Amino acid sequence: MTPHIIEIDGPALEQSVQAFSRILADSVALGAAIGFMTPLSLDDAARFWLEGVRPEVVAGRRILLGAQHDGDIVGTVQLLTCMPANQPHRCEIAKMIVHPRARRLGIGRALMNHAINRARELGKTLITLDTRTGDAAQPLYASVGFEVAGVIPDYAWNPDGEARHATTYMYRRI
Repeated sequence: MTPHIIEIDGPALEQSVQAFSRILADSVALGAAIGFMTPLSLDDAARFWLEGVRPEVVAGRRILLGAQHDGDIVGTVQLLTCMPANQPHRCEIAKMIVHPRARRLGIGRALMNHAINRARELGKTLITLDTRTGDAAQPLYASVGFEVAGVIPDYAWNPDGEARHATTYMYRRI
């Protein structure tokens, strides 16, 4: 079954915060390098969505997409659209996360393709992202047209705090 991608507004995020929090917390627990350290509680994850993401979505500075599979929200990606004055043509991909039990079903690809199309609708011509170098998502990003811009060593700590990893910056023209 093909995932259904939906755009999530402020009220929809409030209604679905438990699903988004579970996706985030479970992914971080399994080592996803998405800006959080373990352990990440469901309460802390909910705080991220409601206090960090929701105001940006409501203000129109960020687009939040959700992927539904078998009626459940199992994946998400954000498109950051508010850029500095000299970069109105650009946006960024952030927090592309698919719940561990829903991986390898085409959900990440569907989310990325939808985000690319949404950026195009907004008149953007360049999308950037960063990912842990060698992460499982890096080939996905390449397969939907992102190219490597460069690598920064020792960029961030792994979620378990035991080692730092490099980050690869990628871009795609649309």
